Amino acid sequence: MHPVTSDRWRTSSRSANGGQCIEVGQFRDVVGIRDTKNRQGGVLTVPPRAFEAFLAAAKHDRIG
Repeated sequence: MHPVTSDRWRTSSRSANGGQCIEVGQFRDVVGIRDTKNRQGGVLTVPPRAFEAFLAAAKHDRIG
């Protein structure tokens, strides 16, 4: 289990206050992803390289 309870969580500066956001947290060996509407509901953790690949694909509209 990875310790993902910290103040390292952040949301996009482009997100509105509509509650349709996720938060991302960088930790020692994983990137954590959680729902802003349910912060206690669980955390998806992925290796940093996998998250970087996801971001690159999203930026180039290659998801879906």
